[in-house]
Amino acid sequence: MTPLRQTLTDLKSWTTMKKVGILYHPRVKKTQVKAAEVQQLLNVSKTDAWLCSAWDRAEAQSRLPDTDLIITIGGDGTILRAAQMVIPTTIPITGINMGNLGFNTELRAEETADKLPALLAGEGWIDERSLLEAEIVNAEKPGVFHALNDVVLARGADPHVVSIDASIDDQHLTTYRADGVITATATGSTGYALAAGGPIIHPQSPDILLLPLVPHLSTAYAMVLPSTATVKLHATSNSKTTLSIDGHINLNLDGGATVLVRHSPHTIRFLRIHPRASFYGSLAARLKGKN
Repeated sequence: MTPLRQTLTDLKSWTTMKKVGILYHPRVKKTQVKAAEVQQLLNVSKTDAWLCSAWDRAEAQSRLPDTDLIITIGGDGTILRAAQMVIPTTIPITGINMGNLGFNTELRAEETADKLPALLAGEGWIDERSLLEAEIVNAEKPGVFHALNDVVLARGADPHVVSIDASIDDQHLTTYRADGVITATATGSTGYALAAGGPIIHPQSPDILLLPLVPHLSTAYAMVLPSTATVKLHATSNSKTTLSIDGHINLNLDGGATVLVRHSPHTIRFLRIHPRASFYGSLAARLKGKN
């Protein structure tokens, strides 16, 4: 795949933007109100805009053909759902923040009317982010999934710790006795992984973060792995485990399941308007829940 990059957009391609999808958080009334306002703004600018709940994946995906941009109304959780919908296309996402945290959102609600026309006029830039690919290889229902934030293999309903053998590039690393193991992207390093004690990685990094959840008498440190690494997680106990993809795709696995986690061949593209260096300037504020 091509390296991650932060490039200026092709002005011609963005000035011909004709169709925009708007995904909103269906359980928060103000996001629906804001979505209608954004749709009206786009219609005034002669841009076709469609609305859909970010929880209705099938409906949204049916509307993706010929869509030039996805705008999300909500927080980072809404963006994670939008990311699942657009994979494997290259349709970019711009997030309007209506929540408390918004590491991946681009616009505050109050600046939408001023900034959105500039984005549509080609004044933005593309921020391309890595994904993880998680492959279930020895379960009753094998499958392949992609995550913008993280892949978590953790204990299920059984309150006991689970034993998970971890290997990197077919070399055994350790056996975790823990509530679970997180593998995260740089984007996900400011999410669940951060709450579990992991480091913050610059969002443009293609590296993979590996760390255990509440380890008990086993390896407790986090590791930052190169993008070429393949992580093998094998649940050695008989207890059921849960595989969580970005926190909202959750699969129950039987004991003994194996999951391979690697760099995905796909990426997610964000269309942004704020300066590239704003990640550092806004980091402390966002960690305090301010945007």
